[in-house]
Amino acid sequence: MSDAQTQIDQLVKSNDIVLFMKGNASFPMCGFSGRAIQILKACGVDTKTVKTVNVLDDEGIRQGIKEYSSWPTIPQLYVKGEFIGGSDIMMEMYESGELQQVINGQA
Repeated sequence: MSDAQTQIDQLVKSNDIVLFMKGNASFPMCGFSGRAIQILKACGVDTKTVKTVNVLDDEGIRQGIKEYSSWPTIPQLYVKGEFIGGSDIMMEMYESGELQQVINGQA
């Protein structure tokens, strides 16, 4: 495991909700990342409690997260160590009520 992979693994396992995104919760730097934050807010999540990782700050993390999850795009959401998906999957899960259940530990 590379240094970036180790760092990603620690972030995912030590935070309840982690969002690897472009920008941060206050200032998303792409539409998909902004949508991911809006979905979390719609689920009742205080975005101050979400660990956001700006992949634009570190190329190793930006590439490493794609390898870590075997998922090619960013943003990527992890809840309690489990990979959830990107903004499209988050939206589908939100619309079905599943995302709220995962976040609230009911799934």
